This record gives sequence, C-alpha cells and structure tokens, in this order.
Amino acid sequence: MKQVEVGKIKLSNKEDFVLIAGLNVLEDGNTIKEVVEECKQVTEELDIPFIFKASYDKANRSSFDSFRGPGVDEGLDILKKIKVDYRVPVISDVHTSEEIFKASKVLDLLQIPAFLCRQTDLLFSAASTGLPINIKKGQFLSPSEVENIIDKFKHFGNENILLCERGTSFGYKNLIVDMMGLAQLKNYQYPVIFDVTHSLQEPGGGGNITSGRRSYVLDLAKSAMSIGLAGLFLEVHPDPDLAKCDGPCALPLKHLREFLVQIKSIDALVKSFSDIKIN
Repeated sequence: MKQVEVGKIKLSNKEDFVLIAGLNVLEDGNTIKEVVEECKQVTEELDIPFIFKASYDKANRSSFDSFRGPGVDEGLDILKKIKVDYRVPVISDVHTSEEIFKASKVLDLLQIPAFLCRQTDLLFSAASTGLPINIKKGQFLSPSEVENIIDKFKHFGNENILLCERGTSFGYKNLIVDMMGLAQLKNYQYPVIFDVTHSLQEPGGGGNITSGRRSYVLDLAKSAMSIGLAGLFLEVHPDPDLAKCDGPCALPLKHLREFLVQIKSIDALVKSFSDIKIN
C-alpha cells in the first residue's frame, strides 16, 4: 500500500482520512476567509488533516459567461497568502503545461481535472515538478482504464499520485458512483480520494449550468468512506445558493462539523477491521 506525502500530511488508504476541502473556485475575500477559517478550526478540533482547495480558474465551465475565477496570477497570489497566513497546504487545478511552472511554485498538490486526465503532455509537465498529484478520474473512464494513466506517471518518474473518483457518466445529465469501482481503484495500491460534491452533479442539468443533488452529500460520503479511503474531497460554501460555481452540489458550511463527525467515525470503524481476502 503506497503512501503519498503532502508536506507533513501522509495519505494512505490504511491511515486516517485526510480532508481536501474548500471552494470550487476562488470568490471574494470575505467568502474565502470564512471558508478557510471554519475548515481549519473544525479539522483541528476533530484532529483531521486538512488541505485547502480552490480553483484559480475553472476552464471547463458549461457556458462562456460563467464565472471562472481570478485567473492564474491573481489566484496563485491568493492561494499563497492562504498557505502562509493559515499554515495549510493548498491545491488547485492545472490546465496547461505552461501554467504548471507558475503553479508549482505555490501549490503543495497539483490537480489534474477529470476532462484532462489522459492529456499526456499535461501529465508529463505535472510529473516533472516532482510534486504530488491528485488525478481526477474522467467521467468517461472505467477503473481498469486508469492503469494507463498510472503507467504514464511511472514512465515520467513520479508515482506521488492520488486517484480521485468523481462519478461516472450514466446516460444524459447524470452521474453515478460505483462502489465496486472504488474498491477496484484501491487495488492499484495508491491512495484513493473520493470527490463527493462533484459526484452529485447533474451535468448540463440547468441548461447552461450544472445542477446537483446536495441533499444526498452525507449519504454518498458515508457510503464511499465505508470502503476505507485515503481522503475525502469536499466543497463547502456559506450560502450554496449564492455560490459562483457548483452551488447545487456544495455542503452548507454550517453543517461541516456534524458532517465530519460522522465521516470520521465511519472511517475509524472501517479501518479498525482486518482485511479479509476473498477469492
């Protein structure tokens, strides 16, 4: 079972889960402050390792006029300030080989977006930084196809990778999470992360925007974490109805503590069991 380190945080399917949480995209300063402070306070009180996430640019929005974020330079400056002021590791999406050089100077963990998970040049540039990398499994891929992505990173000499499940396309405007697929991802021995909020999406469900099913966020998170994973990826917002991106999927910030209490209990229980090899 492989272990990946992000600063002082260790991620493994055998260790206590790590929370990767924050905003879908960087918004105004007050919203960012409220989210990062609440996440940090709650995770410290519950003794849950925490990595702050927010995208500086959402390059794959449904509509041309959808909010994308502050952009690479301003966004990285914001993330750098969060990293220093709150002493937390930070993660964001990277979209092109050109921006990876800048991003690698600030981010502790690079994230490959699901739609780009097979882009060889992008994977090469990310691997070349030597940083750990969170690979979002494309909605169009089966667990067995992920092996090809892993092989690319092996070839490029960087196996500090996390495999992140974020739902699989199931007909039009719908995603499902295959629990057996999560178990299959664990078979690769790399840390597996479950992105619960993106798995709740209904792509194109709002016409020119993505809709979602946030009322099921706790049910889906509990189901996935019962398999025994390295981490949970979660987007929160003080008022999801006013969020500038993916609000229909985000957990209201006021529920974060009670949500994590339940997830932590399930994670601890599952990892207290011995594995049984069933052939």
